[in-house]
Amino acid sequence: MIERYSRKEIKQIWEDYNKYSIWLDIELAAAEAMEKLKIIPRGVVKKVKSKAKINVKRILQIEDKVKHDVIAFLTSITEKAGKEARFLHKGMTSSDVLDTCFNLQLKQSGEILLKDINLLLQSIKKQAVKHKFTLCIGRSHGIHAEPITFGLKMLTFYQEFLRNKKRLEDSIKGISTCAISGAVGTFANIDPRIESYVAKKLKLNIEPISTQIIPRDRHAQFFSTLGIIASSIERFSVEIRHLQRTEVLEVEEFFGKKQKGSSAMPHKKNPILSENLTGLARLIRSYVMPALENVALWHERDISHSAVERNIGPDATIALDFALCRLSNVVKNLNVYPKNMKKNLDITNGIFFSQRILLELTAVGFTREESYKIVQKNAMQTWEGNSSFYENIVSDKKITNKIPVNKIKKLFNFDYHTKKINIIFKRSLKK
Repeated sequence: MIERYSRKEIKQIWEDYNKYSIWLDIELAAAEAMEKLKIIPRGVVKKVKSKAKINVKRILQIEDKVKHDVIAFLTSITEKAGKEARFLHKGMTSSDVLDTCFNLQLKQSGEILLKDINLLLQSIKKQAVKHKFTLCIGRSHGIHAEPITFGLKMLTFYQEFLRNKKRLEDSIKGISTCAISGAVGTFANIDPRIESYVAKKLKLNIEPISTQIIPRDRHAQFFSTLGIIASSIERFSVEIRHLQRTEVLEVEEFFGKKQKGSSAMPHKKNPILSENLTGLARLIRSYVMPALENVALWHERDISHSAVERNIGPDATIALDFALCRLSNVVKNLNVYPKNMKKNLDITNGIFFSQRILLELTAVGFTREESYKIVQKNAMQTWEGNSSFYENIVSDKKITNKIPVNKIKKLFNFDYHTKKINIIFKRSLKK
């Protein structure tokens, strides 16, 4: 991931130094278990730990010659630690180190992403509660439908990200496995108790059965979850972009005092953060398909997944971390304009009360088809003319012959559309 979209905490997880440090932790944990089981001499771990140093530059130099990253790493450690290092990696295969490390990195990244989601949830909840009864028009197909509140709009995103949090928790649990099972997963050259020890040491679960690798359906689930979260980010971002359009202007991204909008047009205040998030969401979703395709590897192992994961592991998690934090900041500092929401409500002269009239007409004896025809005629007259929907309704004798005008007036009441909001909030915010 490029520096522009990389935050320090999660970026460090994917740096070479951290990767090799995890490799060393795995090797030393396995050696500790071997010592306890009297497979290797006592004191090996202590001696190696005191002398071993991670030298990224040297590891890469060796790899350039031997064309094998784990061998290069072990050679580098041996150069510093001496002959005791020969006991490292006993009975293990490269994938034991690589896969366990990769899963641990995904787990570490996932835990940061969980923190990001929690911060976002706080920002959304605050806006939802603040605007619980702030009226605005609900739109279907982009067209004015019926009144809702801005708080309800925010609440839909709150619930969506609660589901995303649960999905991510499940995916982290699924990916948090360790495999130290040897060349084709048979434990022929290594005791299963060593795997259990390493897993406990690294706070991972053992992989019940591996081949030479940890099964990639786990990874497919993890990256698919990141893709779903990215789609939620895009849905939120697109909503902000639509609502910030000049003709709508119900919300607006915060705009700094010294911020510039357009290089050519000084009046512009563009929804650049939401547009950026839309683009990042597309990028993150693009990592999902390669993860799904990685599931079908040859026999007990091939390395077709390796180059894929070296890219999508850091890139997907780093990009999503950045996107979640950016969205949280956008929501937290969002400018909300209730007056414009009210102005937009009034644009259509009350035709969004059409369903209330429809239902009342059916209640007094009209068929649904008759009711629909009568209401639609008056709605179209309102749409095409200058009179309000209420004026047209009370002027229609077919309607007033069945429903008194004073009762019709009561049907044009915004409170009708907000009367169940407390119920929705209560069930949506319950812990």
